[in-house]
Amino acid sequence: MKVAVIGGTHAGVFSAKQIVAEVPGAEVHVFEKNDTVSYLSCGTALWIGDNVSSPDRMFYESPESMKEQGIHMHMNTEVTGVDLQAKSLEIKSLADDSTRQDTFDKIVITTGSKALVPPIPGIDSEKIYMSKSWNDAKRLKERTADIKSAIVIGAGYIGAELAEQLSINDKDVTMIDAAERVLANNVSPKLSGIVAQKYEDHGVKLVMNEKVVGFEDTADGIIVKTDAGSYEAELAILGIGFRPNTDLVADQLDTMDNGAIKTNEYMQTSVEDVYAAGDSTAVFYNPTQAYDYIPLATNAVRQGMLVGRNIEKPTIAYQGTQASSAVELYETAIGTTGITSVEGATAKGIDADSISIEEDYRPDFMLSTTEVVASLVWEKGTRRIIGAEFLSAHDVTQAANVISLAIENKMTIDQLAMSDFFFQPNFSQPINYISSVAMAAVAKA
Repeated sequence: MKVAVIGGTHAGVFSAKQIVAEVPGAEVHVFEKNDTVSYLSCGTALWIGDNVSSPDRMFYESPESMKEQGIHMHMNTEVTGVDLQAKSLEIKSLADDSTRQDTFDKIVITTGSKALVPPIPGIDSEKIYMSKSWNDAKRLKERTADIKSAIVIGAGYIGAELAEQLSINDKDVTMIDAAERVLANNVSPKLSGIVAQKYEDHGVKLVMNEKVVGFEDTADGIIVKTDAGSYEAELAILGIGFRPNTDLVADQLDTMDNGAIKTNEYMQTSVEDVYAAGDSTAVFYNPTQAYDYIPLATNAVRQGMLVGRNIEKPTIAYQGTQASSAVELYETAIGTTGITSVEGATAKGIDADSISIEEDYRPDFMLSTTEVVASLVWEKGTRRIIGAEFLSAHDVTQAANVISLAIENKMTIDQLAMSDFFFQPNFSQPINYISSVAMAAVAKA
């Protein structure tokens, strides 16, 4: 079996590793236009904030380690043309611009995602930085070391972490977003308010509900123009989201409107012997029981592994995702899973309700404890859990994983309320806060 893996993303790395593990003698070729693989871009903000022991440790594989596993690595090599029906690739060496053709038995598309870059005036300024790739991270790290001010565009997880790390390193930070609140697509209005206050307490200027319409370079920096004002700093960082990087193949197979590749539960595309995984694909979102575009490394890793498990024949089905995630901002832990607000559920066509509680995570007789804000969202008719969020100075993020399993297994608020969780005063109340929020949901419903 001769397999081409297009892209050395997380999905590409795990696809290749799993294929050689599952199929002895398989000839697996990975084509990557950069000179690195497996960069953990979620650590970029932490590196910029000097919270990473070594940038070398932000890679869990290298081209050399992949080769040692029997994988043929083609670095600095770009796939410039694909005929999926013929399983033929046009391959270009970026070192000498030479091109060649090759054919394969199977093709795996793991081309990942690319940053959203709106076509607005001044967007090509060298004073605008991205936060996606290893090269982006190196450029940002070098430049932010000696600046005094920055504008972060985008108040999702990427922008939120960058703004936090820059602000705690004594930079004057402005964060701009067209949404009405911070982390609008990630947490409920209640948690947004808590987080917004922390930014303000640390001197970050929040500019919400303003759309960026242009940029203008100055002698000392850049002016960011919105539909309601203008803001100036030494540089701007763009972090407004991603889109699937599928222009190479999108016209040859079934995709969503945004170009995300549709697969079945075995990671097979609409073209026989062509597979796809990671940020280039749609995922089955368990809270809505429908396909959606949710670019996350966790999805990419699991989908990549499934490509390898199913490359010979359909064997193990994809279980879907809850889009569980977590972030720490100003020593406050936030863990989320699924749909985190009634507004978010309504936007997805689900009639839902929610409840939020606040209680200490362990008994007050302990010498110290701290408050947890816990929220649960459920579908009204079925009482099926569809989301949750947790916030505390204590690390409560693993609670999101508990609810993630509940969503995947279609548990109701009634079942969660009576689920068995331990009590030990070092760690919890007699009734764990997960049980408490579920009981509050049952009482409200």
